[in-house]
Amino acid sequence: MAEAAHSPDHVDAWPTWPSAPGGFALGAPARLARWDLLLVCVSIHIANYIGRVPQLFPALDLLKPAPVAKVVAIGLYLLHQSGQRRLGLLRSPTTTCVLGLLLWSGVSVPGALYPGLAFRAWIDFAWTIAMFLVIAGCVRSVRDVERLVLVYFGVTVLYVAVVLSRFQLSPDNWRLGDLYYYDANDLATLIVSAMPCGLYFVLGQRRPLVRLCAALGLVVLAVGLTRSGSRGGFLAFLAVVGFILLGFTTLRARSRVVGLVVVLTVVLATASDRYWAQMQTIFNAHQDYNVTSDQGRLKVWERGLGYLADRPVLGVGISNFQTAEGTLSPLARRGERGLAVYWTAPHNTFIQTGAELGVPGLLLFIGLFATAFVSLRRVARHTRSMSPPAGDVSRLAQTLMAALLGFAVGAFFLSLAYTDIVYTLAAFVVGLQKVARADHARSQQVQA
Repeated sequence: MAEAAHSPDHVDAWPTWPSAPGGFALGAPARLARWDLLLVCVSIHIANYIGRVPQLFPALDLLKPAPVAKVVAIGLYLLHQSGQRRLGLLRSPTTTCVLGLLLWSGVSVPGALYPGLAFRAWIDFAWTIAMFLVIAGCVRSVRDVERLVLVYFGVTVLYVAVVLSRFQLSPDNWRLGDLYYYDANDLATLIVSAMPCGLYFVLGQRRPLVRLCAALGLVVLAVGLTRSGSRGGFLAFLAVVGFILLGFTTLRARSRVVGLVVVLTVVLATASDRYWAQMQTIFNAHQDYNVTSDQGRLKVWERGLGYLADRPVLGVGISNFQTAEGTLSPLARRGERGLAVYWTAPHNTFIQTGAELGVPGLLLFIGLFATAFVSLRRVARHTRSMSPPAGDVSRLAQTLMAALLGFAVGAFFLSLAYTDIVYTLAAFVVGLQKVARADHARSQQVQA
């Protein structure tokens, strides 16, 4: 510790952690540590709540895989509080923001417009955050993080493949609509968040079979993106493409360009004329219903900012935005004249968080992304300076940055504040930071 304090970059360096019980340095669990029951249960959980496998195959729901895997995973994690799986190792700014969101959303329940709805939503959210801790806590090495990222990518590909096989499109019905749990716009954001993971396994792996399967999976995701017809998903895709070209410095420029050319070729080859016509409306916003209609996104966002201004501390309560639309909105008075009143979703995850949880909730949610990006940037920088350099860790860190960026852009047009997608990605970030910090400490000990 004393020697580390005199290093040139000591201000930004990670602390050197003590050895784990049993004499092994933290991060020393073998990189080749095999799958165990906890990791399997976490993977099943990701398949259930990201890939929505029980909805795809209802027969599986008879076995109740979602609650069983969740409860067993939590129990196993609590029983395995040693080495890299200690709960205390999850301390990070991102974890603080996530737990702060859980606490503040709970505080919003008593004053919510519909307390019963808010309480049920908070219970569901509490389960999500519990699994955030388990996912981040279960990883013992970078290899475990890779495994879970591969599961995330794989179940997304499975979901898209099943949807494409079951929902037939036509010239008059050219895009996907309501699907299994997700709608087409939600699916597009999920796809974009998974694409960098696929690219990581295509370009950063030595095993030919994994690379081939990941490449085929990327093709499936590219087709799913065009079939979704989502403009928000398209913008998220462009953001990820830009990041990979300019910010994905752990891969050679030629590799990045080749990978993106393949994906873009699939998108261009499978996108219909109707798809490109839909994307062109992004540049003609003044004629779009999202600008002109009272139920369009722009007017809904304006009303959402109004709810935030009226209730800046606690908001209208977790999951109560639609209740506010039906009771507090100026449009709610239409019901007195016998006209239809629409209980509209917020269609913007950040406005949703602010309107429902107030300014503190919004700051915590933004902080989740900000701290995650800072942590990943630090992981990428420090692991490149290790001896020997840990290039796989740096690539994985930048992969997760691209995935989070894709989600953040897509979520700007959707209502995804409490969904499992963002908290699963955040768990990957915290888990990677945990094991990378231990590896960095071990590298410093070796150099000393």
